[in-house]
Amino acid sequence: MARVAPDPETVSRRHAPSAVGGDLRRFWNLTFTLASTDFRMTYFGSALGYLWSLMQPLLYFSVLYVVFTKIFKVQTNPPVKHYAVYMLTGIILWTFFLQTTSTSVQCLLAREGLLRKMRFPRLVVPLAVALTALFQLGMNFIAVILFAVISGLTPRVSWLELPVLVVLMAILAVGTGMILSCLYIRYRDIAPIWAVAAQILFYGSPVIYTAAKYPGGFVRIALCNPIAAINTQMEHAFVDPTAHSAATVIGGGIRLAIPLGIIFGVFALGLWFFHREAPRIAENL
Repeated sequence: MARVAPDPETVSRRHAPSAVGGDLRRFWNLTFTLASTDFRMTYFGSALGYLWSLMQPLLYFSVLYVVFTKIFKVQTNPPVKHYAVYMLTGIILWTFFLQTTSTSVQCLLAREGLLRKMRFPRLVVPLAVALTALFQLGMNFIAVILFAVISGLTPRVSWLELPVLVVLMAILAVGTGMILSCLYIRYRDIAPIWAVAAQILFYGSPVIYTAAKYPGGFVRIALCNPIAAINTQMEHAFVDPTAHSAATVIGGGIRLAIPLGIIFGVFALGLWFFHREAPRIAENL
């Protein structure tokens, strides 16, 4: 009986670099090393150094705060308690999401030389991008906590929900980043498309306003947006305990399965898509 020759493409994929690899310890070590190096190099040589990671969102916050409190007055009708704290925290979380996803778009192309010369798990690259953004988020949150205390907020047990909300935001950002990074290799139009889509997502999410600003019949639909649900719960847990929780606003705890399903669904899709594309990343660059 004649033996059937193996498919050359199957053989090539079998020996090509994978997304994760077989050694998880090496995988995480590579991710941490790449992320810490990128974090140190981001502000290397600048006069303010790491302070720029805080100055950028603070300057952005200052401009938006003046515009939306003095001109549009979004903190009234209904009034928003500790609006400055809410807005600053929302901008910090959004900055993390935007930095992770926008940098992920071209992260594989930026590492083209490394990807062509070295054999290592390809998923290290977008995960390092997210971890670098997470380092900056951690530094920024120190300032947020100090600002909240100075503004008159009293630490509560509910503040412990913040790390959970950050993890959910990170899962959404990483999943989106994996999808964007793979798509960009094939379609370079992804960069300007995501820039526009991110702006739409920013103004469509309660970052500079609260979920109470949504029309009554639209609010439950709007809270299906994971970023809207995360920010709404952030207001209840961190800023104002009298504000409605995300479960209340969306119409019941069971409905939270929608934004949570989107978060984990995007991550699962991104992981599957990246795993499928990983063996061909270098040759498609």
